[in-house]
Amino acid sequence: MTTKKITQPVPAKSSPAKSSPAKPSLAKSSVARSKGAQVKKSAMQADTVRVAAIQMASGANVSANLAEAEQLIELAVDAGARLVALPEFFCIMGLKDSEVVKAREAEGDGPIQAFLSRMAKKHRIWLIGGSVPLESGAANRVRNSCLVYDDRGKQVARYDKIHLFGLDLGNERYQEARLIEPGDKVVIINSPFGRIGLSVCYDLRFPELYRAMPDVDIIVVPSAFTATTGRAHFETLVRARAIENLAYVIAPAQGGYHLSGRETHGDSMIVDPWGVVLDRLPRGSGVVIANINPAYQASLRKSLPALNHRFIRCEQIEIEVIERRAVAKREPTGK
Repeated sequence: MTTKKITQPVPAKSSPAKSSPAKPSLAKSSVARSKGAQVKKSAMQADTVRVAAIQMASGANVSANLAEAEQLIELAVDAGARLVALPEFFCIMGLKDSEVVKAREAEGDGPIQAFLSRMAKKHRIWLIGGSVPLESGAANRVRNSCLVYDDRGKQVARYDKIHLFGLDLGNERYQEARLIEPGDKVVIINSPFGRIGLSVCYDLRFPELYRAMPDVDIIVVPSAFTATTGRAHFETLVRARAIENLAYVIAPAQGGYHLSGRETHGDSMIVDPWGVVLDRLPRGSGVVIANINPAYQASLRKSLPALNHRFIRCEQIEIEVIERRAVAKREPTGK
């Protein structure tokens, strides 16, 4: 496997308005540009949790994608991340839909899920496996499933992407419904780091999904936005979901050119509840790092109690709330 260059995250251009509440200082990451790239460790703040969003430009070879994902997970762990999120279909971006169908797995069985479990257990982290193609009710389709593993390597949540992307610009067309069978359930998990709401890519355009997530603290959006739609809308949508829900948003993405000829936007980012981009990576494979500060989030929600001021309620579909708050005691990883 050819190791991809790990690029330096670019600081956000935007900053909070002068009237915004004081934002805590953040320990930023720095990613070296050498072949043996490392994420430089920096001091953790008390009562914060370090999280990571991983960016890839996956291909059609599952084994190669898993090998790259392992390297990037290790970089995130070396930087102190306790919660790590991979992008949509991190394990395969096929040349044809049939390759994705061929790679699909039964829930709880298969090399992709075994890899995610092993990484979570080895590094004692919570790992959000971007999305994985799982079996569906049709022979030629898959479920686009976001799987969550706790620090013991146990799968504790599954969310199947509900909204399926469709685009027709004449010379650029996508119809995910030909490959993906949609889900029908909102999934929230009560984790040691807060209440996490799960979503995937195109879901980001539908704010009612997130309004159906009661009291969510962290929103995760593994994505593979096209270059066209990503340039126009990705940052705006991510920051909007953070602001309107007063939640942290972790948005790992596919970013680069794929063997299929597709170009994905990238720009993986982590955004705070005030809409400030804490860290981002415009292009290429790499790791985005930031600290989540529950006290800061609570202070924002107290100062601006917009979530308590709602009076128009969205019609809710079935919601699954998973309890898994305990975190295992950390042990040496043997690295």
